[in-house]
Amino acid sequence: MSAQAARSYMSIGEVLALLRGEFPDVTISKIRFLEGEGLIEPQRSPSGYRKFTHADVERLRYILTEQRDRYLPLRVIKDHLERADRDDRPLTRPRAVPGAPKPAEPAEVRLSREELLAASGLDDETLAELEDYGLLSAVARRYDADALAVARAVGALAVFGLHARHLRAVKAAAEREAGLVEQAVAPLLRRRAPGAIDQADETAREISELLLALHAALVRSGVRGVLGR
Repeated sequence: MSAQAARSYMSIGEVLALLRGEFPDVTISKIRFLEGEGLIEPQRSPSGYRKFTHADVERLRYILTEQRDRYLPLRVIKDHLERADRDDRPLTRPRAVPGAPKPAEPAEVRLSREELLAASGLDDETLAELEDYGLLSAVARRYDADALAVARAVGALAVFGLHARHLRAVKAAAEREAGLVEQAVAPLLRRRAPGAIDQADETAREISELLLALHAALVRSGVRGVLGR
């Protein structure tokens, strides 16, 4: 192979460097996991090293974007990729739709109590009530992105007369669903093999997304029943 031809390929480390700016959470283990799931198929050198092309990198960008911005499970993304391959058409990453929900707040969010109150619009009494009912809590006197999302959702629900005391059933259901995710990924965590934690994380994310979709569908179905539709 000529030097010029060799440079048309990239190592997994070079691919990681290209993707990290846009996807800070991507890791080598994640790329290997996506390969293991059949979403990407980099070539191999005679000695077994992965050789990525620019098309492979664009495919990875598509997968990571669909996960981050549209919360699509891997099996759905894989279907999209297979259809694109079958139809021999290029992959197009989705553009942001005006008015569509934005991706979740970054996990690095760390807010003081005063900052959380300002960002959510809640008053101190309501925040204390949420903490009393276990709907959110602070870690080292700081609130993360999930706490902010809970606070904002409760503030919006209050307009309809739903307050913290009404939402204990929602919390109980969420805890049961989290237990299902824990049960499903426990065998992966027990492997203690390289990449096991990343694989467990990916699996937990996908199961969580499917449970959220199921939960939403069941709520919609129940509401239609209440309305007699």
